[in-house]
Amino acid sequence: MTTIYDFSVKSSTNKEISLREYEGKPMIIVNTASHCGFTPQFTELQKLYDEFKEKGLVILGFPCSQFQNQEFEDIKSTIEYCQINHGVTFPMFAKIDVKGENAHPLFQYLISQKKGLLSDSIKWNFTKFLIDKEGNIIERYAPQTSPTKMEKEIKKIL
Repeated sequence: MTTIYDFSVKSSTNKEISLREYEGKPMIIVNTASHCGFTPQFTELQKLYDEFKEKGLVILGFPCSQFQNQEFEDIKSTIEYCQINHGVTFPMFAKIDVKGENAHPLFQYLISQKKGLLSDSIKWNFTKFLIDKEGNIIERYAPQTSPTKMEKEIKKIL
């Protein structure tokens, strides 16, 4: 049986990272974009990370340009933008596809486990998945859902 820990992703420096590195920790996995109307959510995600990282929470950001090309071409610009404008210190990974034929296997898995309200695919930037310490996908949050609205569920899984 496949679990979240069976997947590997590329870091922002193109290093292969197994999600097993995060085993036993609650996670938020989110597809991001630097030039989106929801980009202020970076600040909210960072606030959650600051508040709960000592209790084990990790946030994994995956830049994506599939929605009106709202991400920088190079990952270095993305990382700099996130750090300078939103104080992001949680891990950001290499740019990926999150929907369609070329969707990264991690996002194919996430979608297969937690369908969206009106669609099976990722509809926009900042779709958020909350994963518990055992690797179970607890909830899927729509792009327009503020990360701060996740706090109650985060506290339950800590």
